[in-house]
Amino acid sequence: MVRAFVLVTTRPGRSEEVVRARKVKGVKLASSVFGQYDAVLVIEARDLEELKKTIYEALEKMPSVVHTETLIAFTPLPLPEGR
Repeated sequence: MVRAFVLVTTRPGRSEEVVRARKVKGVKLASSVFGQYDAVLVIEARDLEELKKTIYEALEKMPSVVHTETLIAFTPLPLPEGR
């Protein structure tokens, strides 16, 4: 299992569109944030190939996404209950 934190820059005022990506397979958490980035997503995938597919085919093709930065966790911790 691979877990990644994806930091997303969106067009102004469009971060909520990215947060709705939590409906995409593999997206476990998605939040709008203040700061250098506009949204943060937590994605879990079976392997790096599946992670790449989720990021490139689902997330980066969104018209509101300008840039992403992916941080891959090397020791995944359990998510809070109910996720």
